[in-house]
Amino acid sequence: MPVYEYKALDSKGKSKKGIIDADSPRIARLKLRAGGIFPIEISEEAQSKIPVSSREVKFSQVFQRIKMRDTTTMIRQLSTLIGAGLPLLTSLTALIDQVDNPSLKKVIAQIREEVTKGSSLADAMACHPRVFSNLYVNMVGAGETSGTLEVILSRLADFSEDQLRLRNRIMTALIYPVLMVFLGGGIVTFLVTYVIPTISEIFVEMEQTLPLPTVILIGVSDFMRGFWWALLFFMVVSLTGIHVFVRKTDQGRLLFDGLKLKVPIFGDLIRKSVVSRFSRTLGMLLNNGVPLLLSLDIVKGVVNNRIISNAIESVREDVREGENIAAPLGRTNVFPPLVIHMISAGENSGELEDMFFRVADSYDNEVETMISAMTSVLEPVLILAMGLVVGFIVLAILLPILEMNQIIR
Repeated sequence: MPVYEYKALDSKGKSKKGIIDADSPRIARLKLRAGGIFPIEISEEAQSKIPVSSREVKFSQVFQRIKMRDTTTMIRQLSTLIGAGLPLLTSLTALIDQVDNPSLKKVIAQIREEVTKGSSLADAMACHPRVFSNLYVNMVGAGETSGTLEVILSRLADFSEDQLRLRNRIMTALIYPVLMVFLGGGIVTFLVTYVIPTISEIFVEMEQTLPLPTVILIGVSDFMRGFWWALLFFMVVSLTGIHVFVRKTDQGRLLFDGLKLKVPIFGDLIRKSVVSRFSRTLGMLLNNGVPLLLSLDIVKGVVNNRIISNAIESVREDVREGENIAAPLGRTNVFPPLVIHMISAGENSGELEDMFFRVADSYDNEVETMISAMTSVLEPVLILAMGLVVGFIVLAILLPILEMNQIIR
């Protein structure tokens, strides 16, 4: 069904604007007037004519794409509205006015239309896979089936907020080191390409034998000035090739994801972060009545690592054949022994879901501790590295000057 943007006046004469779905502009006007809104201008959204699959691809390409933060806020608001006793359709209508992101507005309008036609909320959300993952769809489906949609939406919002909070902590911790690298690299590049050539001309005119550090520095400076375009071209081609290999080929993804887990220090951090995400997601799905096999299939797409995803798939096949989950997880050699022992204890005690949450909490704490420790160590290491580079440049400049003073004396 087409989606229309409108500008209108309400019963008090105040201007309003928004979107509405209708079969034609005439029906859109009738709908607005029935709600006490008097349209001034109505225009059809061109994007509403695009098939859902094509439209979803374009969402990720525009500046106003739907971010995780937008989806989390929308789920939280929907939970609040339903918890206040409002019917689902009324809640979705209220959401359209509350959401700021235009792309998300259109998605909610289309979901509301599907629900109006008789679809469940989960089926309507499944039409937008780039906005709502299988985790959202299956959790909402479980909530609708059990009559606990408000509770499920609240738990989904809590889960998404926790994931967003952890990601923001990681990004915040990395801001300073990244800025240090860029600023330090910019300063060194400026010294090598602009300051050093000026000073080197003086040394060349004096026709004296230069110390080795000075010769190396002048050589690096001349190379960067003369072949900067080749360096830039090499970097662009290399990064593009790596990106295509990693993103477009299964072999590249497997290789890259495997390397990420083997990198010293950072590999351990990535593994613990993935284990935390796996445990919390699986625990939440099981706790809300989603079958284990389906939960494993959903979690497989949440971990964002092909090596671990393949391991989960092998575990899923073993569970399908009748095994418990702990033993197959142990055979993958991907999950830490502590996780295997805790999950096994949870199976034996009948508290598997709670044990998954405990694993997730434990590894979340470890990730935060590692990030804090790495940040505190990384900052002085970067400062020391920059000091060594700048010190080498200063030494290379001062050595010829000191030699000249000795000759003069």
